[in-house]
Amino acid sequence: MTESSNQVMMNANRALKDSQYRRSIGTRSESLKRGHFMKKLGRAAVWTGAVLVGASVVGGIISGIGFWGVMIAAGLIGGGIWASMKFPKMKLPTPESLIQSDLKSLAGKTEIWLENQRPALPAPAVRIVNDIGAQLDALSPQLQKLDEKESAAYEVRKLVGEHLPELINGYRSIPTSMRTKSEDGMKSPDEQLVSGLSLIEKEIADVTQQIAQGDIDNLSIRERFLEMKYDKIGEAQ
Repeated sequence: MTESSNQVMMNANRALKDSQYRRSIGTRSESLKRGHFMKKLGRAAVWTGAVLVGASVVGGIISGIGFWGVMIAAGLIGGGIWASMKFPKMKLPTPESLIQSDLKSLAGKTEIWLENQRPALPAPAVRIVNDIGAQLDALSPQLQKLDEKESAAYEVRKLVGEHLPELINGYRSIPTSMRTKSEDGMKSPDEQLVSGLSLIEKEIADVTQQIAQGDIDNLSIRERFLEMKYDKIGEAQ
């Protein structure tokens, strides 16, 4: 009985954790996912309409399609809806695609990429990733003010499309058993990850404020400091 209860609790905790990871970390990623869903829904509606029209035409020609005709039409509709809602799957952003994304969709795509990294991160880092989602939501309207070719646009892409993925990927390349260990007085990889993510969250907030104030000429990411943060993680491998 105890073993069964423990299994139930484990399954419940796993389901809760999975549901947490399925949640969007920001409105921009939610908007992109909703748009993808609506496109699939539209295809399902078009397919359903096409089958109904086809069945009506055939029925008019042969004076009804009969029981089996209805069953075939229902099967075609059901199969078409299933296929339309199942495929194609939403293409997940990569660090390479992030740095090349247009400014309009950059925040949302970065949020989606971060959402898919959460299961591999420690709980404190996940909380900061969720906070970064809120910062990206605030940054997105400001990005509309930038020209794609401005140096400020390059700086923003480098922050979220290069520094952020390098920090997380550097952490993920470390064996799980070594992530909580600290050596020679240095922070553990877990602690360094949290510290680096906190710094990036602050940088995004600063960039948002700078653009909002029109100070884009002076926009500069503290690149050297960021690199030092994730280079330390790389040294721990």
